[in-house]
Amino acid sequence: MEINREDIMHLGDLSDFDLSGNEAERLKEDLTGIIKYISQLDELDTEGVEPTYQVFEMENVWRDDEIKPQEASREQLLALTEEEKDNQIKVPRIL
Repeated sequence: MEINREDIMHLGDLSDFDLSGNEAERLKEDLTGIIKYISQLDELDTEGVEPTYQVFEMENVWRDDEIKPQEASREQLLALTEEEKDNQIKVPRIL
């Protein structure tokens, strides 16, 4: 696969990068080297090899929800906030 300067500049535009001529040339050389290195995988004989989708079994670890007693009361916790309203912590509006 041949990468040219126009491809690099197009990728820069898509990525919203402002590439100078020198940067584009260096990036072209780097990407060409990476693609050449990865293309070595095409030489491997993978006939009869099952694809590996996952190397180890993964499963979610669930725990029971438990309500644990708190050391502080609602009033003590609300006293730690800068501002409270109607027994709730008042936070700055985001939107």
